[in-house]
Amino acid sequence: MSSDLALSVRGLSKEYRISHMSQRHNRVTDAAVAAVKNLFRPPEYETFRALDDVSFDIRKGDVVGIVGRNGAGKSTLLKVLSRITEPTTGEVKLYGKVGSLLEVGTGFHPELTGRENIYLNGSILGMRKREIDRQFDAIVDFAEVERFLDTPVKRYSSGMYVRLAFAVAAHLNPEILIVDEVLAVGDTQFQNKCLGKMRDVSSQDGKTVLFVSHNTAVVKSLCNKGLLLANGRLALQGSAQEVLDEYAKRSPVLSELAYKSRIGLRLVELRIDGMETSVSSVDFLQPVEIEVVLEADEPTPSCVPMFRWHDANRLKLSEIWGPEEVVDFQRYDGRFSFRLTLDSMNLLPGRYFIDFGLYDTGGEIFSAPECVELDVQPVALPGAPRAYPRVHEGHHGLLRLSSRLTSSGEMMQRPAATITKGVAAPALMK
Repeated sequence: MSSDLALSVRGLSKEYRISHMSQRHNRVTDAAVAAVKNLFRPPEYETFRALDDVSFDIRKGDVVGIVGRNGAGKSTLLKVLSRITEPTTGEVKLYGKVGSLLEVGTGFHPELTGRENIYLNGSILGMRKREIDRQFDAIVDFAEVERFLDTPVKRYSSGMYVRLAFAVAAHLNPEILIVDEVLAVGDTQFQNKCLGKMRDVSSQDGKTVLFVSHNTAVVKSLCNKGLLLANGRLALQGSAQEVLDEYAKRSPVLSELAYKSRIGLRLVELRIDGMETSVSSVDFLQPVEIEVVLEADEPTPSCVPMFRWHDANRLKLSEIWGPEEVVDFQRYDGRFSFRLTLDSMNLLPGRYFIDFGLYDTGGEIFSAPECVELDVQPVALPGAPRAYPRVHEGHHGLLRLSSRLTSSGEMMQRPAATITKGVAAPALMK
């Protein structure tokens, strides 16, 4: 065994039987008759393999993002690693204590208070009472539920459940922290707080984090490693960026896109600079063109398109309604498209997302959130001392305003430096 391994998975498979004979009965007699008949019929079921021969190693201190389409096996994998579900075949070796947050309320008893559930959940995670006592105040402060600490958790909202559950899992010193998409239940401020805590757990304490999320921007910013699951199998293991790039290629965004429509309207194509894709890299200050193609089963009401730009923290940067010259409500039928052209990408290097929507006078009739993802790349400007870095690396803000900077008045020229005994010394101005 390598001393720096956090967990090792070999040949892991998990099968479920899906019955095709189950029927709902309104009366006990009907259910009894059906049970007797089924005794003389062969069982009708199919085997579904949620995980299929998965093998990988994760080292201590790694923050691993697990991505894949819905039904790829992500949640099943986490349940097996958390020892909630037994694998059908294969072996899992965990080198350390595991703390997991998989579903809202997992490990909580609804009749117990928040205080009592902290001790219950801590005991489930293998902590002694004195260890929980030592972390108790930090857990309560992080969860921000002090006022409701002696209230039964069955009266908590789903957000309060998550706050307390994550606080317990993160503060009871697990060597391996496992977190599912459940963090999406909390508000944005608390999500950022949790992400910051996971960064601290891995970078400062050297603990291992496994994180499932459909938010690729969060996975990229938080994780250094990645796993891509497809149809229950491990498709790729590597750096977070490599895995996310492969995920973008394999995942047709139109089939996964959670768009909403009041009418029979579908998003059928997305193009960035003429290429059919929803994820692309563009150079800073270069032009970019985005085209959205839709198809209507019936004529739409008079409506107008809207493109909304925001960053990975959901900070809204701009809304563009069109046509921009005159916002004119039009009706559309069959297949139609909207093309947004930017003469210059003035957003500074970083990752940005675009929501698309159609609105009539009554409000939103169609929405496709985060249907486009753009990664703005740094460039060196002519005559500039250096390239603009990525947003999180510098202090330049979010965008470069189209402007002209001029000066007036008498200007003094600084003469070249003189060299004295091998040391550069600036000459005095006259």
